[in-house]
Amino acid sequence: MDSLSTADSSGAIETRGIEPVPDHERHGRVRELFPTWVAANISVLLLTMGAALVVFNSLNFWQVLVVAACAAVVSFGLVGVLSVSGKWGGAPGATLSRATFGVRGNLFPGAILWVARFGWETINAVTGAYAVLTVLNLCFGIKSNNVLIVVTLLLFVACTFLVSGMGRKVLNVCNKWSTYLFGLFSVLVLGYLVATIHWGEVFSRPAGTTAMMVAGVGTIAAGGISWVPTGPDFARYLPHKASGKRIVGATVSGAGLVMVPMVLMGAVMAVATPGLAKAQDPVSFLGDLLPTWLAVPYLLTAIVGMLLINSLSMYSAGFTAQTMGVKLPRAMAVSINAVISLVAGGLLMLVATSFLSSFITFLVLLAVSFSAWIGVYAVDMFRRRSRAVRYDAEALMDTSRNSRYWYVGGFCWQAMTAWAVALIAGLSFTSCAWFTGPLAGTPIGKYGLGWMATIVVSALIMAVLPTPRENTPADPAATPAPAEREKVAA
Repeated sequence: MDSLSTADSSGAIETRGIEPVPDHERHGRVRELFPTWVAANISVLLLTMGAALVVFNSLNFWQVLVVAACAAVVSFGLVGVLSVSGKWGGAPGATLSRATFGVRGNLFPGAILWVARFGWETINAVTGAYAVLTVLNLCFGIKSNNVLIVVTLLLFVACTFLVSGMGRKVLNVCNKWSTYLFGLFSVLVLGYLVATIHWGEVFSRPAGTTAMMVAGVGTIAAGGISWVPTGPDFARYLPHKASGKRIVGATVSGAGLVMVPMVLMGAVMAVATPGLAKAQDPVSFLGDLLPTWLAVPYLLTAIVGMLLINSLSMYSAGFTAQTMGVKLPRAMAVSINAVISLVAGGLLMLVATSFLSSFITFLVLLAVSFSAWIGVYAVDMFRRRSRAVRYDAEALMDTSRNSRYWYVGGFCWQAMTAWAVALIAGLSFTSCAWFTGPLAGTPIGKYGLGWMATIVVSALIMAVLPTPRENTPADPAATPAPAEREKVAA
């Protein structure tokens, strides 16, 4: 059995690790998910991505609107649906997937998701550091240099580590207030743009191709897709009676409330500042486009937002580390990600020649790596929906041969096969700055649908292979008591 404690998590600082949350601690509310997913999208990178749809994909205003809306619904719709498993099993997604891939098999997709999480946290840390540097320049005339870059990056990562280590309750409070503040200043920025942008030029742009629209959906959706495996982490404190439909609704509406306007604002800004999408620094353009009295508070709220995004990511990364076998409390396990973000962020800011190129390449690979997990997990979750005991709490924590989720040698061969084949297929359809897959020239590759093909392939293979048979516990005491069983359907 895993040696992690099952301490009560009722205090301000969360002490619970990957062990399932018992019924008497399930005091969460579905509405808490709304500010969580608002905060998860407060990033000025969405402005840059919106600008890229205009500059690189040649889309007009209305096409960008459709792309942003579709990306929000598709990506965070998946987040919401798979988050329901969190209230079923009361455990983080990385732990619940032991039931899908097997106790040992789960280590392989878990390792890739963990590495991908490093990249996402690094991108956000770099963007946050650039925002701090921009504020220092606007307010005090302090120009960026290598020493200052390292200091700001270190401070940003340290703050992220502190907030993520405090746990769910602190994050919920921070998410709530950052939502209010960022919403207020976003309205002010939008009002300024409405008054100053040449709208005739914005609406007179010719329409782009359908292929570029579809590819744009994949680019914008990649960020949301990366949250899918961690969705259950934020739903595991919800009681069994919580509505699955409301979970999905709160997730999609929270994310869409930020994604759509931010991407649109980036597209509009690109008309006035075409170099926005190609800038090495994805933040400083705001100081040129907006007046100082508006740019500074907007950037400060954006810094808080990006700090929260990284805190949410590191919060879940701590669970992934524990599931991978790191024998540390969750808060300490987060330190691994913090150190890697600091080192990789320094390399990106001091050595890399193109931030946007690195970012887009990362998004493409991120979407494929997470999509292989999504298809397999979704089919397994669908099969569990009608079971009396959807997830065995004790078996999730049991890594011995007696575990219900040991399958064959610790591996669920059906899930591992579907995941591996889909991952290879997805990379074959992918084209990016680092490599081009052998099938990238096909319509799927040209339309940027490698991530969607990965989900479909993994789901289909998992669905047609024989349904995995869980091990029957040899010890009757290992069977959960009736009080721990699921009482209601999603």
